[in-house]
Amino acid sequence: MLVDIDVLQPADSPRLGGCSEEFVRSLASSDASLPAIVVHRPTMKVVDGMHRLRAAVLRGRRAVEVEYVGGPVEDVFVLSVSANISTLSTADREAAVRRLLRSHPQWSDRAIAASTGLAAKSVGVLRRAVGGRAEVRVGRDGKVRPLNSAAGRRLAGQMISERPEASLRDIARAAGVSPGTVRDVRRRLSAGLDPVPERMRAAERTETEVPAPRAEVRPPHATLPILRRDPSLRFNEHGRHVLRWLEAHAVSQGDWTSVVSGVPSHCRELVADMARGCAEAWLEMAEKLEREDRAAG
Repeated sequence: MLVDIDVLQPADSPRLGGCSEEFVRSLASSDASLPAIVVHRPTMKVVDGMHRLRAAVLRGRRAVEVEYVGGPVEDVFVLSVSANISTLSTADREAAVRRLLRSHPQWSDRAIAASTGLAAKSVGVLRRAVGGRAEVRVGRDGKVRPLNSAAGRRLAGQMISERPEASLRDIARAAGVSPGTVRDVRRRLSAGLDPVPERMRAAERTETEVPAPRAEVRPPHATLPILRRDPSLRFNEHGRHVLRWLEAHAVSQGDWTSVVSGVPSHCRELVADMARGCAEAWLEMAEKLEREDRAAG
């Protein structure tokens, strides 16, 4: 369908660097016909094809071929990421994951991984860094699963008492748990036990909200000078060891770019696994320090 360019809204690009002007110019100067631009019909936002749209403008076109897609407004960015997965850098994908963790916290790690092209394990690491949690997770199959089934067990127990003739499946569907869970609840009630096992009750008592991320995090090159001037670190052996360790392991944003280009193709997966492992270790260290800081306060 041919659509006037003026009615189209710019994409919420998943690329951190936005459009490549060089690529736009190369498209505009080529004789090739440009594929249809994918547009979200309810909002007229470009989902895929901003480079093609800008190339068409440079060619002096007033209208472009458009292919419409539907869906909720909050999923426009998801559609854009999915449509551009093959051309997104790792940094682009990680930024997209962080955004989806905030806008769709109920999505499972695997569901977000499928939409962004990042490994589910990496999504889990970023979820801990972003902070916040949802009471349920929506998997790739669209099914809603509670993170803690204690509430579902209690509801199932109440329904079993009120409707002893109801089937396992009917109770499971209404309580949002599996038939196997309902069977276990029924067994526990028959034995005079609480429908929620002690380990689940203990988890409820100790469960705390994941701390929200800091609005701004200083880069290592700004933090290290502050630590080096701290007398409690400078004037004792353990403090100096901490400083040496931090200096040896500090990596600022972009420091790794020169390393990536030198990694042989057959080693990339191993180096990527090592990077993720280091990221997890740093996150665990950060969480422990923050817990100890809160406990001391």
